[in-house]
Amino acid sequence: MTTQRRDAPREWPISVSSRQLRLASGLVLLSYISMHLATHTFGLWSLDLAERGLAGTKALWQSWPGTVALYGAAAAHFALALRTIYQRRHWGLPAIEIIRLWAGFSLPLLLISHVVTTRLTLAFFGISSDYHRIVGSLIASGNEGWQIALLAPGWLHGCLGLWISLRHVEVMRRLKPALIVFVVALPLLSAGGFGRMTQAVAVAPPAQSAPLDAAAAAARRDRLAVWQRGITTAYLVSLIGAFVAGQIRNRIERQSAL
Repeated sequence: MTTQRRDAPREWPISVSSRQLRLASGLVLLSYISMHLATHTFGLWSLDLAERGLAGTKALWQSWPGTVALYGAAAAHFALALRTIYQRRHWGLPAIEIIRLWAGFSLPLLLISHVVTTRLTLAFFGISSDYHRIVGSLIASGNEGWQIALLAPGWLHGCLGLWISLRHVEVMRRLKPALIVFVVALPLLSAGGFGRMTQAVAVAPPAQSAPLDAAAAAARRDRLAVWQRGITTAYLVSLIGAFVAGQIRNRIERQSAL
C-alpha cells in the first residue's frame, strides 16, 4: 500500500498563451482609447463636462495601478507584435488583417508626439494637460483634427483584433450589426464633441499663465524633441530589425531544406 507524501509541494499549472496575452493587453489598450473617445463626446454638451470627464480618465490611468496596467499592456502588445513579424513566413494576408496591422503599427507613430507633450511634460515639468491647453495648442498650430487622428487607428485596430479573436462566439455573430454601428458611431460622436470644444476654446478669453523665459521655453521644447526623436527611432528600428531578422531566418531555413 502506497502512501502519499503530505509534504510534497503542490503544483499550480499556470500557463498563459501568447493569444491570451495579446487579447488581455489589447483589451487594456482598447479600454484606454475608448475612454478617451467617450470623454471627447462629452464636448457635445459642454467643455466643462468634457474637462470633468478628462479629469476622471486621468485619475484612473495616471494612478500607479493604471500606469502599470497601461504601459505593461503596451509593452506586452508591442513585444508580441515584434514576435509575430519575426515568425511570419509570408505576408499574403486577408484584407481585414492588412487593415488591422496598418492601424496597429501606425498608431505608435501618431501617439509618440502626444505622449511626449502630455505625459513627459507632466513628469519633467509638472504641467498637467487639460482640454483648454490641448485644444488651444492644436488651434495655434492649425492641427485641430489631429486629436481624432491619433485615436482612430488604435480604435480600428483594437475593434478588428477583438472581432478576429471572438468572431466564432455565437453572441458576437448575433451582435455584429450593432457592433458595426457602435464602431462607426463612437469616433464620429467623438469628432463632433472635439469640434464643439474647439469652437468653445476659440471664442473663450485666453487663459492667464505665468510668463516663461524664452530660453527656458526653448530648452523645454528641445528636451521634449530629443525624447520624441529617440522614442520614434527606437520604435522604427525595432520594427525593421524584427522584419529583417525574420527574413534572414526564412532564407536560412529555405537553404537548409535544399
